[in-house]
Amino acid sequence: MTELPIILPAIPEIFLAVCGMALMMVGVFSTKERAAPIVSILSIMVLIVTLVLVVMLNKGDALAFNGLFVTDHFAVFMKVLVLIGSIVALIMSDGFVQREHMDRFEFPILIVFATVGMMMMVSANDLISLYIGLELQSLSLYVLAAMQRDNLRSTEAGLKYFVLGALSSGMLLYGCSMIYGFAGTTAFTVLAENLGAHGGHASVGVVVGIVFLCAGLAFKISAVPFHMWTPDVYEGAPTPVTAFFAVAPKVAAMALFLRVLMEPFGGLVDEWRQVIIAISVASMLLGAFAAIAQTNIKRLMAYSSIGHVGYALVGIAAGTEAGVRGVLLYMTIYLVMTVGTFACILCMRRNGQMVEEIDDLSGLSKTHPKIALALLVFMFSLAGVPPLAGFFGKLYVFLAAIEAELFTLAIIGVLSSVVSSFYYLRIIKIMYFDEARDPFDMPVGRPLSVIMTVTGIAIVLFFIGLSPMLEGASQAAASLFSG
Repeated sequence: MTELPIILPAIPEIFLAVCGMALMMVGVFSTKERAAPIVSILSIMVLIVTLVLVVMLNKGDALAFNGLFVTDHFAVFMKVLVLIGSIVALIMSDGFVQREHMDRFEFPILIVFATVGMMMMVSANDLISLYIGLELQSLSLYVLAAMQRDNLRSTEAGLKYFVLGALSSGMLLYGCSMIYGFAGTTAFTVLAENLGAHGGHASVGVVVGIVFLCAGLAFKISAVPFHMWTPDVYEGAPTPVTAFFAVAPKVAAMALFLRVLMEPFGGLVDEWRQVIIAISVASMLLGAFAAIAQTNIKRLMAYSSIGHVGYALVGIAAGTEAGVRGVLLYMTIYLVMTVGTFACILCMRRNGQMVEEIDDLSGLSKTHPKIALALLVFMFSLAGVPPLAGFFGKLYVFLAAIEAELFTLAIIGVLSSVVSSFYYLRIIKIMYFDEARDPFDMPVGRPLSVIMTVTGIAIVLFFIGLSPMLEGASQAAASLFSG
């Protein structure tokens, strides 16, 4: 891996950050009525250009900023997912923010800055740059959660997220300080060399630091027992913000989790594997059983996301290249399924007001058959029913666990997946077999229709594009281990 004498590897992040500041000026100096729509459109365009830059500037492994920043195939793969999640979240939010009087120009700018932080997280090659990227993302998300200032639930969600987020940041910083104190460095490459020189053995202080570091990162992906913020924030935050929370930040945090554990601490698999297995099992079981009693669809999706994080952690617990490939494939599929599901949830509008109860979907197949069909595809995929995309995501992480001889973990994953099928099938039953209620407001809008159609087709026909996806995920996983 070479360190370029220029800032070329970080051009997409620099471009996005500079554009974010420029968009603030555009918003401030535009008239109040025109500021929000102009900044929103420009933000989407800037994110698309950044996506193109990420792909075009992919010249292999390279370092920048004195080794603090790394770009490789793994970083490019995850940044593409993060940027797609941010772009789609902004497109989905358009109609909602206007109806709910949230159309302030700060909203898309906060998503832009959160995306800068997430891209920095994915490319972090040092505990310092890791923390800076994480906090840039988190500070933006705290404000986004409470963006609907006139709504008590939204304000409460933002406050809970902020308080618990500060706690997790403290744990993560404590872990970083322990690692630095006992290892003498914060650089990932030096940590890997030092730990490798000791035959893959580390002092107790470093292991304790890794545990606290994992705890801080587990909060960001809402893994049990650091999940307590997720149901309340998912329910209280505005629905487009919830959709954004469920995709881009989760992908970025999972990417950071993978890079931290596989690169500097890859030789300490036996030490950190126990922690990952514990939170994976707890997340899968809680996600399977706690969602059964939910009546609010956004809270149900919160517990569903906790369960899916548990499945992804199965691949990390394997600690192998196959495990990382499985996680990358899983997060790609999870992003598509979740985006499609939240597009359907955003269609749940009656008499101009958003409705969120699962019972509000009663008889949806009779009143809005296309939305019902799309939601049926997403629910079956989330449940892992073959041949839909969700099945392949679970298949590859469970296969990686079996290859690593983690048979108990794989069995618990399969059983919890069967249990979670109950609440996904219950939604389908309500849509197709219950008495129809008053129909939702129509039309749903072209952006939501296109997103539901594209994601639905992608889920159904995923097996056709499985080989190129696997090839891309394998290349990204290999670059993480070659570093």
